[in-house]
Amino acid sequence: MDTLPQLVIRPEFENTDIKDAHTGNIAVELSIVEKIWNINGIRKAVILLGLVITWQIYTVALDVEPLMFPSFLFSLERLLVDLFTGDLIFKIWFSVKVLLIGYSAGMAIAAVLVLWATASRLGSDFIATATAMFNPLPAIAMLPLAMLWFGLGTASLVFVLIHSVLWAVALNTHSGFKNVTETLKMIGENYGLRGVPFVCKVLVPAAFPSILSGMKVGWAFAWRTLIGAELVFGASSGSGGLGWYIFESSQNIETEGVFAGLFMVILIGIVVENVVFRNVELRTVNRWGMQR
Repeated sequence: MDTLPQLVIRPEFENTDIKDAHTGNIAVELSIVEKIWNINGIRKAVILLGLVITWQIYTVALDVEPLMFPSFLFSLERLLVDLFTGDLIFKIWFSVKVLLIGYSAGMAIAAVLVLWATASRLGSDFIATATAMFNPLPAIAMLPLAMLWFGLGTASLVFVLIHSVLWAVALNTHSGFKNVTETLKMIGENYGLRGVPFVCKVLVPAAFPSILSGMKVGWAFAWRTLIGAELVFGASSGSGGLGWYIFESSQNIETEGVFAGLFMVILIGIVVENVVFRNVELRTVNRWGMQR
C-alpha cells in the first residue's frame, strides 16, 4: 500500500534588516526630447517633413524636368502666390462650403434611417439591403444622373456627396447600436427610457466609437468625391472649387499648379483628421476609457 508523502513545513523567515530596502524609481522623469517626441502632432509633423525633404531632394538631385515633376519649393511658391494674389482662397471656400452642406445632409438622413432601423425590424432590413446595394457603388458613378436630374451646379454636387456619406455613416452607426450590450439596454429601459431619449442617452454614447469611425469614413469618401466631381463640373461649366483649379492648371500645362492643388487637398484632409476628429476623439472615447 502506497504511503502518502509527508508534508514538509518550511520554517518561518522574517527579514528585519530593511534599512537598505527601496522600491526604485517608479516614474522616471522624461527628458525634454522625450517629452516633445511623445506629442502626437510632433511625430506626424516629422513624418510629413521627411516626405517633403525626400520630394525636394529627388527633384533637385536628379534634375527632374519641372514640367513632369516640379520640386516641392516650386509648387509651394505657386500655392502661396495663388492663395494671396489669386482666387484660390475663394475656390477653397467654395469646395468647403459644398462639402459641409452635403456632409450635414448625409449625416441627417443617416440619423433618420438608423432611428427607423432601431425602432423597426423593417427599418433594420432596409439599411442592410440598401447598404449592400449602394455602399459599393462609387459616388462618382452617380454623377451623370445628378447632372441629368439637377443640372450643373451645387445641387448635383450635394447629391453625390450625400451618397458618399449616407451609407458609410448609417452602416457603422447601425452596427455599433447592434453591438451595445443587453445589460446597458436593460439599464436604460429600467430607467424608463424609450424611443429617442433611449437612443441619445444609451445607444449613442455606447456606440460612439463606431459612429465616429463612420463619420471619418464618410468624410474621406465625401472629400475625394467632391474633388473628382468638380473636375468634371469644371470641364463642363468652367467654374468650381479645388477640383476646377486642378483641372484648369492641367489644361494650361502648369504642373506646379496641379501639385499645389493636390497639396492643398491633402493639407485640408490632414487638418480635418488631426484637428477636428482627433479632438472629438480625445474628448469622448479616450476620456470615457473606450479607446487607448
